[in-house]
Amino acid sequence: MRTDPNIIITGTPGVGKTTHAEALAERTGLRHVSVNEVVKDKGCHEGWDEAFKSWIVDEDKLLDALEEDNVKAGGCIIDWHGCEIFPESWIDLVVVLRVDSSTLYDRLSARKYPEAKLQENLDSEIMEVLLQEARDSYDEQIVVELTSNSTEEMESNVDRIEAWIKQWKQDHAGDGAQ
Repeated sequence: MRTDPNIIITGTPGVGKTTHAEALAERTGLRHVSVNEVVKDKGCHEGWDEAFKSWIVDEDKLLDALEEDNVKAGGCIIDWHGCEIFPESWIDLVVVLRVDSSTLYDRLSARKYPEAKLQENLDSEIMEVLLQEARDSYDEQIVVELTSNSTEEMESNVDRIEAWIKQWKQDHAGDGAQ
């Protein structure tokens, strides 16, 4: 049994996943696992998509790399735009970050996203694609939707997730002893 939970922080690019994950890792001592870094560093891809300026992820290689890194043992904050590939048995909380369209547009424009990638991500956010993916992939009790339009909302979200982690640890304190 895990002594620390695994949390996925997901959402379209630009919603603040990495900012949330880094702040939580700093506050809680849990490990921030940036899937984008794992994909690059461990070659979990099938090449580069020039039109979207991103790696084409090989999900099997990615899961193998994360398993080798003992992610399923717990204590990880997984930061990625998707969540459905992770086995349910690995995950204790799925946080889906959302932002309004104008905020997302500004953030992605500042990153100089190609127009097709920018539009695809805006459409995904408007259509709640990643929220629905999370709800379809995990027990609804562990899926939480949080807005991330401002620094204040981000700080509140980190406080809320940190409180959840403390409660999870209290609730599971006896599990490892059995």
